Amino acid sequence: MTSHAAQGDELSANDDHELSAHPDGRTTVRGQQGIAECTHRGTASVQNAAVTDKTEDTEMTRAFLACTAEVARLLPVDVNVDGPDTLTAKRRARDLAHAVRRPLLESPRLADELFTPLMAAAVHDPDPSFCRWFVEPALYSFGRRRVLEALVEYLRSGSDPERAGATRAWYWAHMPLRAERSAAYAPDGTRPASLDASEEAVEAWFEVSMKVYTETTDVGVRYRVLRMLPVSRQAYPPRLHNLFDTTLSAARADPDEYNRRWARAVDGEGFGPDSR
Repeated sequence: MTSHAAQGDELSANDDHELSAHPDGRTTVRGQQGIAECTHRGTASVQNAAVTDKTEDTEMTRAFLACTAEVARLLPVDVNVDGPDTLTAKRRARDLAHAVRRPLLESPRLADELFTPLMAAAVHDPDPSFCRWFVEPALYSFGRRRVLEALVEYLRSGSDPERAGATRAWYWAHMPLRAERSAAYAPDGTRPASLDASEEAVEAWFEVSMKVYTETTDVGVRYRVLRMLPVSRQAYPPRLHNLFDTTLSAARADPDEYNRRWARAVDGEGFGPDSR
């Protein structure tokens, strides 16, 4: 399967580019402008590119296209990955996401090799609503526990844009599951409870979120991880109480007003208005 690699946000038809799948789970978009990869962690990189916001956006867009194309290849879905030359990489990826949406939900059992590109597509999808299209079928086929564990790993070791994507996907990873919505359930509407056991993964998310908050300098990531943490100390297991107290102290002194609001909510003062 081939696609055109990104030149800016557009994929040029004049260059020779190739989308390749690798045994270790990577999907690579290779061309004259560099390489974007959907790796075991979904990490995108562009060779010899300046580290700017625009570059990061382009990297994420190219990785999103690579991962959606890999999902389509593995299903398989008969779609034209290239599309008209006037379409941006983001639009082509969205068209691919639309094409795989129904087949993903209607499949009684997805192949295990689909899990990694599904999660990578969910994390690299820039739209906080549409990333559900990848999270939901992963929940039904592979279980909530495995999905949450994958998102924790993105939060722990991903780039800051991937961490932001993990927080978007984390929201949908807690959506209620309905047996009538997926063919992945047994005829009697049941499945093993172990698939959806999430307590350990949620605890890991709390821990990693608090560590990321204190470690990263990315204002957006700090805001996202903090606002998804419970404001009640009792919501955390005893082993995380010291880390929670450290996080709270840092949030009280945070130069970002929005993060200080989280601290005030913990202290019982409420969040107050939030325009973000």
